[in-house]
Amino acid sequence: MLSPVAVRSIFRWPNQRCALCRLPLRDGDHYWCQHCLASLPRPPYCQRCGATTLEPVSHCGHCLRQPPPWDRLVRLGEYGFPLNRLVQQYKFQGKFWLSQPLAGLLAEQMTEPAPLLLPVPLHPWRRLIRGFNQSALLADALAEITGGDTDHQALRRTQSARPQHQLSRKARLQNLKQAFILNKRVWPEHVAIVDDVVTTGSTVSVLSQLLRKQHVARIDVYCLAFTPHYR
Repeated sequence: MLSPVAVRSIFRWPNQRCALCRLPLRDGDHYWCQHCLASLPRPPYCQRCGATTLEPVSHCGHCLRQPPPWDRLVRLGEYGFPLNRLVQQYKFQGKFWLSQPLAGLLAEQMTEPAPLLLPVPLHPWRRLIRGFNQSALLADALAEITGGDTDHQALRRTQSARPQHQLSRKARLQNLKQAFILNKRVWPEHVAIVDDVVTTGSTVSVLSQLLRKQHVARIDVYCLAFTPHYR
């Protein structure tokens, strides 16, 4: 696993073109131009579940009726253009160096960063095929910014299941049964689960429930993008 320092050392030379529009960058721009940076959608959302709202709220109506098993969700925006393009470049096109600037944007949203960050694990076979775990790189980058720690071994995936984005919420929950185990016996009171995209929330729900059984008092979820429930 490459550390954030190693990632920066590999890509030390200046990026000449915006990662989104591919136009030349101006002096002082890094990774993307100011126009594309300003166009990233950042609508207000529920601080509990992540659903888009008319204004920032601590709990939306859905959370009051059926609260998720975690306490707070921090995100950049909805999974739509142009954020989805950045996530796809990062996750599927091997542009793992985007973990640094994306983590910087995400960290700006945090008021009480968790001292321990837990990346959502990949099955070893999928990790071998992809070459890296995008959630682990993001967690490392966030920890460097916030001063926290990461533990890549605390959560372990035991089953290689079908990709979650191909399934309905009901199928996702069935897909995730007994898919994870915890490798840690002593847990701090405050942890954060780090994932690239939260779609139905089934993965982070299962992990949150496992952590609750270990009496973790506060569980946050940090993600780059959130897919609205109506999609």
